[in-house]
Amino acid sequence: MANLSSSPPSTYRGRLAPSPTGYLHVGHARTFWTAYQRALAAAGSLVMRMEDLDPDRSRAEYAEAALEDLHWLGIRWQEGPDLGGPFAPYEQSNRHSIYLDAGRKLLEGGFLFPCRCSRKDLEAALSAPHEYLSPSENHLQSSGEPSNGDMDPLDDEPVYPGTCRTAVVTMPPNSAASEFVEPGNFNWRFRVPDGEAIEFDDLNLGPQRFVAGVDFGDFVVWRRDGVPSYQLACVADDAAMKITEVVRGEDLLKSTARQILLYRALGLDPPGWFHCRLVADRNGRRLAKRHDALSLRTLRQRGVMPQQVIGAEVLTER
Repeated sequence: MANLSSSPPSTYRGRLAPSPTGYLHVGHARTFWTAYQRALAAAGSLVMRMEDLDPDRSRAEYAEAALEDLHWLGIRWQEGPDLGGPFAPYEQSNRHSIYLDAGRKLLEGGFLFPCRCSRKDLEAALSAPHEYLSPSENHLQSSGEPSNGDMDPLDDEPVYPGTCRTAVVTMPPNSAASEFVEPGNFNWRFRVPDGEAIEFDDLNLGPQRFVAGVDFGDFVVWRRDGVPSYQLACVADDAAMKITEVVRGEDLLKSTARQILLYRALGLDPPGWFHCRLVADRNGRRLAKRHDALSLRTLRQRGVMPQQVIGAEVLTER
């Protein structure tokens, strides 16, 4: 198999970004394999970044398993927690200062507001009669922001109803960092430009269009427990690591629209986007880390070959 290190220099920089909250499954394998193949085709570099921001569910054994399982598939990278590199550290849990800097720039630019709503408050507001909501808040369609225990940026949450968005807060440039990141009674949300269409050309799925305030609402960038959100951490890391193309699942298309707004607010150029079709089980259900029978670790133990995983042949087995 070809080795990226023997390829001629290229400006292409891709990345693998597993979350060590469980064992990787066939869907992860297919997406990461695609990222690897695109880096090979571009004669570029591939970066391994461990997205271990979830303090409750991230485990060292899952991180080690991810590296082992991806190597078993034949995937190779040039930078990462196991290899080091010019943009170390490659674990998000050790990159807090980068997220703090990005978060403070957003705050100083007037893009954020404090939200004291609990999940219970949001559920109550979203179940209220629509006539009590503004027109932009009346579109209770799906959006996604990281809120489940796995820190996954799910695209199936209701649009934020705007309860706290009238608050305008700016942080003086010389204020203490602790004033922003200290755990408190509120989350910091990004105020989206209601009614603006966010468009981008996906290199796999074609033109995409999402309307802010309709398809997704104000989203969390810094949580009340002092942890940055997936959206902010992803943008800050991809920019800092000079990633030129992001390969990931199509379930993150709306997250891409949110992240484009963050890139713009931070004055950064976004990378290219390539979203892969999702892999489903025999019953047509999207794979998740709870599908242990289709985890790479279990399949390896069963004697399944890497080629079968890459081709998703295991999904048709009875």
